[in-house]
Amino acid sequence: MKKTVWPFLILFLTVWLGPVSAAQEEQSTGPLTVTLDQAIDMALGQNPFHRAALETEDQARARVRGATAKFFPSLNGQGTSTLAEKLMILEFPSMIPGEPPQKIALDFTRDFQSVFSLSAPVFTGGQLLSGYKQAKYNLQSTREGIRRSEHETVFNVKSAFYGYLLAKEFLDVAKEALSLAERHYENVEDLYEVGLASKFDLLRSEVQAANLKPQLIRAENGLIAAELGLKTVMSVEPETPLVVEGELSFDPVEVDVESAVAEAGVNRPELKQVDFQLKMAGQMVKMSRGAFLPSLAIGGTFNFWGDKLNFKNWSNYYSINLVLTIPIFNGLENHARLAESRAAFRQMEWTKKGLTESVELEVRQTYLNYKQAKETLSSQEKNVEQAREAVRLAELNYQEGLATNLDVTSAQVALSQARTNYSQAVYDCVISLASLDRAIGRGRTARS
Repeated sequence: MKKTVWPFLILFLTVWLGPVSAAQEEQSTGPLTVTLDQAIDMALGQNPFHRAALETEDQARARVRGATAKFFPSLNGQGTSTLAEKLMILEFPSMIPGEPPQKIALDFTRDFQSVFSLSAPVFTGGQLLSGYKQAKYNLQSTREGIRRSEHETVFNVKSAFYGYLLAKEFLDVAKEALSLAERHYENVEDLYEVGLASKFDLLRSEVQAANLKPQLIRAENGLIAAELGLKTVMSVEPETPLVVEGELSFDPVEVDVESAVAEAGVNRPELKQVDFQLKMAGQMVKMSRGAFLPSLAIGGTFNFWGDKLNFKNWSNYYSINLVLTIPIFNGLENHARLAESRAAFRQMEWTKKGLTESVELEVRQTYLNYKQAKETLSSQEKNVEQAREAVRLAELNYQEGLATNLDVTSAQVALSQARTNYSQAVYDCVISLASLDRAIGRGRTARS
């Protein structure tokens, strides 16, 4: 009876779990739908370049722990076993005349010996404290580097995301242009059959439609390339189906360039990085000066030894020492290190000055680009509707014999150009604003 139950149980589980596993597989292989915020979240969590930047904080934290450890005493143990030795031989003259001198072997060592040594710094001329501060400044500089990487990642996602939407708009423009040309060709063909259109108009409209097909192919390939670029920034597999939710639109934002420059001087992670690096260079100067000062440390050793490895009847002794080290002459090495650290400090001062000027220039340039993009968009807002109305009128007039075939094709080309210019202007506004945010040092939550 038990043997007959198992086949039915296996068959039931197969029938019941089959649709469930198929549904899970279909869900796992379904398209990935992302908005701009979701794309940024994925990039910040998966982008390998940003992940590599995050690892630098762990390195900096470990460096701080290493600098802190130098303040504590160090304890070391050592064990030795004597494998072979040559004893000291002493000769004593014989007390009996005519007898050879007597030889006595003396063993001042033991076969097994253990040593524990302790060392604790008391005064190092401020070198340990400067080293610790330098490690802390390095940690803060590293965090600013991570913030800079975050800003770069967010900007790259925005560029790729809106680049995909722009490529999608270009594809729609190419499809509309081809559709208008094919429809016009059909109209010309109908008029040609009834003798109201010439053979030249028919051929011209057919060639015009054929010339637009390569543009459609290029637009399709451009959309595929833009999708791959977005997947790469998000660190998504190229084979993953992707659905992008969003539209290529722009809400104007008023920007005061002087306020933007002042804000950049406070928020830019590069400037904060160079500030911390300047402080690190200052601590390096202090460490170089500390090398000229005496150092004081407490040391001690505890020894115990014996001839057998049984820890019985072992002898022991210890010593505690106060060690004072005074640098007298080391080939002027300390002077060379001090000169090097001072030069590095001056180098960082000039670097900070140059970087500050570069940041101000970048902010002003991105502001001009943003202003230009807004003005271009403002000039293109009504063109699309006017161009679409011109196409409608040209087609009606051609059917009534009031316009030529060239008028229709020119109106269609003008509509495609107007849509292209408008989409490009919107994209330029969005990206120039994102560039301005990055130049100012604003993160992803700077604007709603």
